[in-house]
Amino acid sequence: MTGHQSLTVHLGSNSYPIIIGHGLLKKGFSLAPWLAGRDCLIVSNETVEPLYLEKLRSCLTGSEINSLCLPDGEAYKTLATVEAILDSLVFNTANRDTTLIALGGGVIGDMTGFAAACYMRGVNFIQVPTTLLAQVDASVGGKTGVNHPEGKNLIGAFHQPRVVLIDTDTLLTLPEREFRAGLAEVIKHGLIADAAYLDWIEANLDKLLARDCDALGHAVLRSCEIKAAVVAQDEKEQGSRAHLNFGHTFAHAIESCVGYGEWLHGEAVAAGMIMAAELSNLTAAERSRIRQIIAAAGLPVQPPIVGGEALSDAMSMDKKVLSGQLRLVLLDGVGRAAVRSDYKVDELQRVLSWADNKAT
Repeated sequence: MTGHQSLTVHLGSNSYPIIIGHGLLKKGFSLAPWLAGRDCLIVSNETVEPLYLEKLRSCLTGSEINSLCLPDGEAYKTLATVEAILDSLVFNTANRDTTLIALGGGVIGDMTGFAAACYMRGVNFIQVPTTLLAQVDASVGGKTGVNHPEGKNLIGAFHQPRVVLIDTDTLLTLPEREFRAGLAEVIKHGLIADAAYLDWIEANLDKLLARDCDALGHAVLRSCEIKAAVVAQDEKEQGSRAHLNFGHTFAHAIESCVGYGEWLHGEAVAAGMIMAAELSNLTAAERSRIRQIIAAAGLPVQPPIVGGEALSDAMSMDKKVLSGQLRLVLLDGVGRAAVRSDYKVDELQRVLSWADNKAT
């Protein structure tokens, strides 16, 4: 990928661009057009800040910049941490023309966006995602929030960013485990919306794992195109946007049961997609193919041994439960997702039993 590419999330007055390229932070790509005023608060964590804070400052020439460094990890995705962001805003007498900038992965993006949604009933914010999972999924679409001990992302708000700036060079410093976890969301986009994209992922998985610049650029761009199109159709997840949660009902239950941060989100999504595929309208060959792709990406193909009953209890808190009925995102073939409640309960129990022993 040379230079940068841009696409738009079309949401009327809430529309915004996603700008994708390599070296954008090093080159000092200007974020000035998307700032509400001169005051900025950059929110990052102890892992990312030393790598990219000064580079991001070069994108904000002429601004009054404050920064806040938070602990790193899903375990800190709490109301208490969001309170620390709000305290920083108050301490620095931030007004409605302040812009919050999330520099980091999905956890930082979710918490910074939630703080921006809450402060003075909503202020400007910008996403600068530095992990693969955040670049292809979490930074796009305006979902913000934190976890509750009883469930993932139960507390939050929809609050769209003004711009998403994706520098794919940040992926070169990403630990291998986190990089592979991000591939789960890349694979998911092919499974739910674009069979040809899944073919490309399968054919180019070695290049992706080697972090080839062109392969990464294409994967980030295509995944963002898919998510942007879905979000434009259904901003507040009243219908088709739920398709993006393929595997996530199981994944969120896994994360809740093992403890936030023990399994990375993408690792839980990988196992969750295998479980959802088992309940989907797929051939045995299609299920086998999905398992092979996920395994080749170095991701889990079965849940942790936490107990099927525990997973079932955790799933009861899922946001897709309506009138006591758990709805699942399943596949009607590769590249075609649907929200279903007509799955067989005994089949669901069989899949949940995978968490009782290692035999699948």
